[in-house]
Amino acid sequence: MNAQALQVSKQFTEATVTQISALGNGLINDTFLVKTNSEPFVLQRINTLVFPNPSQIMENLEQLSKYVKKDCAEIKLIIPGFLKTLAKTALYIDKDSNYWRALEYVKNTVSKEQINRQQEAEQVGLALGHFHRMLSHADNNLFHDTLPGFHITPSYFQHYQIVAEQWPERMRSEKALYCKQVIASFKTKINSIENAKIKGLLPVRITHGDPKLNNFLFDRETDKIISLIDLDTVKPGVVHYDIADCLRSCCHQVPSNTFDLKLCKIILTGYLKEAAIFFTRHDYDFLYPAIELIPFELGLRFFTDYLQGNPYFKVTATEQNLDRALAQFQLCKNIAKQKEQIKQLITDIK
Repeated sequence: MNAQALQVSKQFTEATVTQISALGNGLINDTFLVKTNSEPFVLQRINTLVFPNPSQIMENLEQLSKYVKKDCAEIKLIIPGFLKTLAKTALYIDKDSNYWRALEYVKNTVSKEQINRQQEAEQVGLALGHFHRMLSHADNNLFHDTLPGFHITPSYFQHYQIVAEQWPERMRSEKALYCKQVIASFKTKINSIENAKIKGLLPVRITHGDPKLNNFLFDRETDKIISLIDLDTVKPGVVHYDIADCLRSCCHQVPSNTFDLKLCKIILTGYLKEAAIFFTRHDYDFLYPAIELIPFELGLRFFTDYLQGNPYFKVTATEQNLDRALAQFQLCKNIAKQKEQIKQLITDIK
């Protein structure tokens, strides 16, 4: 049993802790499932290098929970609440200045690493669309921007240029040169979504921020999605980043690094059943550019992190972020090859 997690868990419960185990495979926070002789809960150590103001995360979560509870009769998603410490605080700060928080554990659920059936894909699209629909008229001013610059591709590109000059020796391998070539070839597309936002074509709405497949919780019995988790990145933004990242996660065929059009169609069909209520003509117009941009953006972030020595994303090997970047860039190029099919697919659905 993790001794540090055990000590911290006792700050959130008076029950007897019976077991602590690592939970999930997130690349940012350290997450544990804490079992007790009462109710289990999720314990997380927040990565303050990524989230320098943890209190803002908690305030966003509280606001999100209040808003969802105000939703009309058709609530489909459970938003896990947070547990306060015995001292009635939302966060616990340990002697090493680590920030910890505890969340409700959504019982009888399972997360998945890949889609195996059509129903699962339909559920993903419907769940994300419903999340966006619930929050489509939310007051953006009520939510903090917990990650300034997140999903701002031009800023990631500027940062990459600085880092590449600082670490030229890491740019010489065959893998690194491939990444450099892809980045150079994509330069003209980097500003597509941000320019649309600046021009007012794409409004700012509340987004999830990280809707990859394993952040959807499926009910073990019905196989329906009943919860969305990993809500640290909930913030005002452009919903296109969300749906594009969801498609990237679900439609990425490993190890070929190809994009599955059939899954894309199923997920988008489910998504637009909900999102069509608030989508505009411009929202539809920028779906394809976002689908192509997101794997590029993630590849750019992985590659930059590798060049810096992997300070952001967790790694188990020195070149793991380089290999992650390669996979995303190959996926991006495959999406570009299927551009016309994807655009036609979007036209057919709407």
